[in-house]
Amino acid sequence: MELEDLVSPEGVIAHLKVTSKKQALQELSARAAALTGLSERTIFETLLERERLGSTGVGQGIAIPHGKLAQLSRLYGLFARLETPIDFESVDDQPVDLVFLLLAPETAGADHLKALARISRLLRNPAVVEKLRASNDPAALFAILTEPAATHAA
Repeated sequence: MELEDLVSPEGVIAHLKVTSKKQALQELSARAAALTGLSERTIFETLLERERLGSTGVGQGIAIPHGKLAQLSRLYGLFARLETPIDFESVDDQPVDLVFLLLAPETAGADHLKALARISRLLRNPAVVEKLRASNDPAALFAILTEPAATHAA
């Protein structure tokens, strides 16, 4: 599974200005609603429900909020680079500045897990994370996210 199957250029936000985890999830829900055609409220409530199980702040300034929605027919991804790092209740207590949102159909099963693993693998690569943090351009961020996996190999 490649990230260009999940994220489109319209799903990349270079300067998301938020001050809290809740506000970040609200803004991302609004952007996701525009891409998916679903209700912003439905997306937001699904993300909040998942966060109640435990933070999706995975450490090193990265969060991967995700949820499953019955109304979706395919996986959707959004990426946001935050203007200012925020508290996301991450596992390492570090503030988050890179957020990759993943929405999946309830029937996605293994595809949902494969997509999460693919996103996680990419965002564990220090060179990729450095490039993402250094870029302010949505097109450049999209290019970094969708580079073929072979170029990220160590």
